[in-house]
Amino acid sequence: MCGICGIVNLDGRPVDEALLRKMNRTMVHRGPDGEGYYINAGRREGWEAGKGPGNVGLGHRRLSIIDLEGGRQPMGNEDGSVQVVFNGEIYNFLELKAILESRGHRFRTRSDTESIVHGYEEWGEGVFERLRGMFGIAIWDERRKRLLIARDRVGKKPLYYSQNGKTFSFASELKALLEDSGIPKDIDYRALDCYLSYGYVPSPLSIFRAIKKLPPAHYAVLERGELSVKRYWDLDMSSASEGLTEREAVEKLQELFFEAVGIRLISDVPLGAFLSGGVDSSVVVAAMAELDKGHPVKTASIGFSDKRYDELDYARVVAERYGTDHSEYVVEPRALDVLNKIVWHLDEPFADSSSIPTYYVCEMARRKVTVALSGDGGDETFAGYVNRYYMSRLEDRFRNALPVGLRRALLSPVARIYPRLDNWPRAFRLKNFLTSISSPLEIAYYRAMSFYFLPEAKRRLYRPETAMEIGDFDSSDILGNHFRENRNPDVTSRVQYVDIKTYLPEDILVKVDRMSMAHSLEVRAPLLDHKIMEYMGGVPSTLKLKGGVSKYILKKAMEDRLPRDVLYRGKQGFCVPLAEWLRGDLKDLIGENLLCGDSRIREYFQIPYVRSLWNRHLSGKQDNSAPIWGLLMFELWHRRFLG
Repeated sequence: MCGICGIVNLDGRPVDEALLRKMNRTMVHRGPDGEGYYINAGRREGWEAGKGPGNVGLGHRRLSIIDLEGGRQPMGNEDGSVQVVFNGEIYNFLELKAILESRGHRFRTRSDTESIVHGYEEWGEGVFERLRGMFGIAIWDERRKRLLIARDRVGKKPLYYSQNGKTFSFASELKALLEDSGIPKDIDYRALDCYLSYGYVPSPLSIFRAIKKLPPAHYAVLERGELSVKRYWDLDMSSASEGLTEREAVEKLQELFFEAVGIRLISDVPLGAFLSGGVDSSVVVAAMAELDKGHPVKTASIGFSDKRYDELDYARVVAERYGTDHSEYVVEPRALDVLNKIVWHLDEPFADSSSIPTYYVCEMARRKVTVALSGDGGDETFAGYVNRYYMSRLEDRFRNALPVGLRRALLSPVARIYPRLDNWPRAFRLKNFLTSISSPLEIAYYRAMSFYFLPEAKRRLYRPETAMEIGDFDSSDILGNHFRENRNPDVTSRVQYVDIKTYLPEDILVKVDRMSMAHSLEVRAPLLDHKIMEYMGGVPSTLKLKGGVSKYILKKAMEDRLPRDVLYRGKQGFCVPLAEWLRGDLKDLIGENLLCGDSRIREYFQIPYVRSLWNRHLSGKQDNSAPIWGLLMFELWHRRFLG
């Protein structure tokens, strides 16, 4: 796992090598084992060709995983005309190497990077769709004078870029680009509006107007000063396989899953796994133990003193069953001592509080291993968010059964006047249900995913100047565009597809990448192998969510390997007792940051409304922990990155 960066001066100016080095060294945590640079030869008028620095520079930070001696980057082809910097792992590199050698290419290393170098020579930009793994890649083609950057299919690895009239630059992290004082730090208010809905900034936006994120499954080509962005892969969930039996689905899934875990065990450094006690991490550990019986799996788990959020007992069951080398850590409210570090590593405002335990489980795992396998992606691939997917299915049945006019004329007004007893869960759920079935699926889903501020709350939150900057931008369009890409009549499949395009890459995978890289730990996610995802895309949703059983087909596939108490208990989620923390040990954090006279949020938001949210939370009348936390994380981010 590594960090990459680069500069292309479109006007032919020589690259500022000092700036390139500063950008690269900002990401030392992503690759503490070494650094490397490439600058092409200068060809400006008046220079002798090949003398002096040119207009293209690439930088690389290395975390050594495979071919510790030979895998240094940037890596070029035989004549140096193709140069690659790469962050990630290519799991099918040996297969690609065999194909390329049969076509005359000669390899000098055992590194997976070299398969990209020769793969580009052979297939051009077609190389990206042949890669099986996670990656952020940059390729400089000196002969054609063009740069390509690419991201893996589901967005495990990040890639930011910025372009003005004279310079194009890119990096694995936003903070590396900010080393260039020529890139303005003006906030993109569309990104801010999205953040306040979802708790993250979705691609292609970043929190700054001058910086963009390359979306997952896309590559960009910079040629003759023009940038074109293209998608090279999409997950087909348009229809289900006809006549597929449960037994056939189980057998095929077992084959794909054990293969996906097996190819992720290739490493020249110590390797282990996260073990939460949930289904996804448990099945990964079970497969690892079965595939490598000679070595106990090294596992790491996080728990809480509040037993409502603690899964350590279930993690121990799996650890004991497979004889793992197990470590545990209990997260307390004082864990917020590292909050400023977390904010710095996240790069952008990010409100998912589970980044805290993720930070600690990565820190603990790194004490023993350099690579850890995780269960990330199981919820999205196998329909694990039972409330979201089951309720979407139920709501859609009511939506289809009732005439549109009746739903709009009766249910929507009833939902509005229904008692606002938000601290009474049943009343709150019924109010949400009535609101959802009175709206189209896309709007109902948008409201369900607006964990932090709904549109009516944002209208009360924004200062007039903020509302004016946002204008008529509608953050629901981010989700709506993905709904329009998948017209599968099966509502579960449609919602899964949108989750895979948004919540998974922009929240779950951001959290895992940034917190693992904070500790120079590589994390591999076999449940997000694209062959598994493509197969499951064609499996009927009734085999993923069967009745009230989520991840049904995955559980059936692993039923003889794990206890039923682990597989079939209710979903708990990897979250912190945030509401209680904010009313207790962390109470002063809000007054010191959000409600003080020099808070940065005053520039954007109505403080009286923020104060009312906080007071209602403290009184116990409402659980406002999500919006309060979202505002706190924006405040801390602003102080760290903008002063």
